[in-house]
Amino acid sequence: MTTTTATRKLTIARAMAEATAQAMREDPAVFVMGEDVGPLGGVFGNTRGLHDEFGGERVRNTPISETAFIGAAVGAASDGMRPIVELMFVDFFGVCMDAIYNLMAKNTYFSGGRVRVPMVLMTSTGGGYSDAGQHSQCLYATFAHLPGMKVVVPSNAHDAKGLMTAAIRDDNPVVFMYHKALQGMGWLGTEKGATVPVSEEAYSVEIGKAAVAREGRDLTLVSLGAGVHHCLRAAKALEAEGFDAEVVDLRSLVPLDRETVRASVAKTGRLIVVDEDYHSFGVSGEIIASVVEHDHRLKAAPARVAYPDIPIPFAPTMEQWALPNADKIVAAFHQMLRND
Repeated sequence: MTTTTATRKLTIARAMAEATAQAMREDPAVFVMGEDVGPLGGVFGNTRGLHDEFGGERVRNTPISETAFIGAAVGAASDGMRPIVELMFVDFFGVCMDAIYNLMAKNTYFSGGRVRVPMVLMTSTGGGYSDAGQHSQCLYATFAHLPGMKVVVPSNAHDAKGLMTAAIRDDNPVVFMYHKALQGMGWLGTEKGATVPVSEEAYSVEIGKAAVAREGRDLTLVSLGAGVHHCLRAAKALEAEGFDAEVVDLRSLVPLDRETVRASVAKTGRLIVVDEDYHSFGVSGEIIASVVEHDHRLKAAPARVAYPDIPIPFAPTMEQWALPNADKIVAAFHQMLRND
């Protein structure tokens, strides 16, 4: 369902909190759990104002035990509740992956469909802040690779609100992965393009449907989250050189809208995938495979701009060297032209 035209602008953090509040007013089964989600409003602002409105019974601060509170959320969801639980950094998945994948993702299958697990696991992703290897990863492919969970990654506040609403209403577990650079938190800085008009009314954005963020004819750029904004900047730079790039915002990884990507590449004949997750065995490879497995007459070999297969460095200059950016996308396109 789409929304009416909106003029007010929200950050992604505000949009997520608004979607959650609207769902909590609508359905008493919806509640929130996690570290610092109560009076603080979440480290990344995703639950601001919720504790004041709904109180500590429905907005619950938890001890620092991800295995315990994610496991508790699985149990609550299986018993008819609709929990929203925050894993503060996606990097922390290592201590609670059993609760996430062997319980949350599989219990519906194990029960032959008799036990639903309608829960949202929201978690922060992304680097650029010298937070090093345990607070800076994206790990999109890690979750998308494992069956049983839907995975969404918004690039702007409009989609963030709609995807959060859809995720809360979904009877399947949904992993909601938000990028720290897009949240609108002052201490992090923010991507201006992520703060966009958002309707006050409740609405949903379909999980599994990509969006064409910019139309073009010469090149398809595919990305998600913060990478979409790198692609838009690259497209603007290429426009000054006389090239017209189309930008596809995946919005969700599971389900994955391969058809929108294929339709774009069929038009442009060229493909670059941009991903802040690791280069190998990841989203970029899956997108490329989704295209080349079909009968597309590509004008050039596909390319990817992704994070190198190294632990994320602490030193700012080293981290910035490794991160994707618009200049790297433009360079990849120029290399593609030289290889034609």
